[in-house]
Amino acid sequence: MKINSAVFLQSNSDYLKCPPANRPEYVFIGRSNVGKSSLINVITGKPGLAKTSQIPGKTQLINHFLVNGEWYLVDLPGYGWAKVSKTEREKWETLIRQYLMQRENLMCVFVLIDSRLEPQAIDLQFMQWLGEKGVPFAMVFTKADKQSKTRLQTNLQQYNAVMMQQWEELPGQFLTSSVTREGSDAILDYIEELNTRFVTPDPAAANKSSGNLS
Repeated sequence: MKINSAVFLQSNSDYLKCPPANRPEYVFIGRSNVGKSSLINVITGKPGLAKTSQIPGKTQLINHFLVNGEWYLVDLPGYGWAKVSKTEREKWETLIRQYLMQRENLMCVFVLIDSRLEPQAIDLQFMQWLGEKGVPFAMVFTKADKQSKTRLQTNLQQYNAVMMQQWEELPGQFLTSSVTREGSDAILDYIEELNTRFVTPDPAAANKSSGNLS
């Protein structure tokens, strides 16, 4: 897929105020400081589109971008914020859960994982929650250029071994670098494929109330 345009649309603290669910939608989310904004900018080819920061937890809203006038890219707040209050953390977690469970046009959640680290409980728990709720997702390992290929493969094998303890089959996986652009084309090709399967949700279903969220 070639990116011809990528523009910021709006930020919201309420999923009900998000753009109409009439286009396929793709979410990027991960632990704080995982390199999410940098990867979004590389994938879209638009430096500065998503604001990068050295301060974990900078993204605090649901941020929508329109790509090629055809699909939405969504930048969600990260999880695992170490330097925010419990009240603030719970507010963000509720925002994320409501959005992920209620957006009828959501095609895939790209869960960003730091490839330099051993499997982190918070990443595993988040993906387990997605699986339990039936939210489609793929694993995106970031910062592939930050270690040797041998160490990288060891880390991935370890992650897969841990995942297979709970999953019958592994979700899709992408290995990426915001420095070398590795993995960017693969993610765009995957999005292009999923776009062909998109069916516009029924307006009544798309606007249903949040209900009981766990």
